[in-house]
Amino acid sequence: MIVKGGRTNYGEVIGILMLDTKFPRIYGDIGNAGTFSFPVKYKKVAGATSQRVVREADPTLIQPFIEAAQELEKEGVAAITTSCGFLAIFQELLADAVNIPVFASSLLQVPLAHRMLKKGQKVGIMTASKPHLTKLHFQGVGADNIPVVIYGMESQEEFPKVFLDQKETLDVSKVEEEMTEVAKTMVSENPDIGAIVFECTNMPPFRKSVQDAVNLPVFDIVTLTNYVYNSLK
Repeated sequence: MIVKGGRTNYGEVIGILMLDTKFPRIYGDIGNAGTFSFPVKYKKVAGATSQRVVREADPTLIQPFIEAAQELEKEGVAAITTSCGFLAIFQELLADAVNIPVFASSLLQVPLAHRMLKKGQKVGIMTASKPHLTKLHFQGVGADNIPVVIYGMESQEEFPKVFLDQKETLDVSKVEEEMTEVAKTMVSENPDIGAIVFECTNMPPFRKSVQDAVNLPVFDIVTLTNYVYNSLK
């Protein structure tokens, strides 16, 4: 058997385009390599802050993200994801820039989740910031015609301070409480919700708490990354 070289490192299957952030990345977060049972390779996009990606949808970041994705491809990863669901808006551009699969956002699971439900049910979306999650983001992942209910974390106390405003400490219990309460409110006010998708890649550490609180399936960037990995290996 003959194998081809040309790189320094091997075996990193999933490449992850990281925002330029300073908040903690606990187990379960996409930015914590221990979250995964397989090797991942990180690539930080300098200047891609939460402010510019989430609140501004800054189009000048498109080229830096494309270049970073192309670097990951050259470094041997088999598929690429990102550390922010708001990059759904760049999904098509990133996918066209490389020759390997790209799944820029957890929101790609919205059509899948909806197809699992009976007629009349909706997909609940939990996002870091509802005011900034637009139809363009859903169009980017082919989910713009799917009935969804969107609840955001922007009015909570701890979550936005950490994940939007870059506070460098995280009260894990507080965020868990906030996530659970928002989920319970969303489902109680919208009993036709049949599944939940977390937009935000910082939410997966709290998936089980939300599942237990509302007794519904919950999809996030980690469930999607594991799914893609299993399709490759």
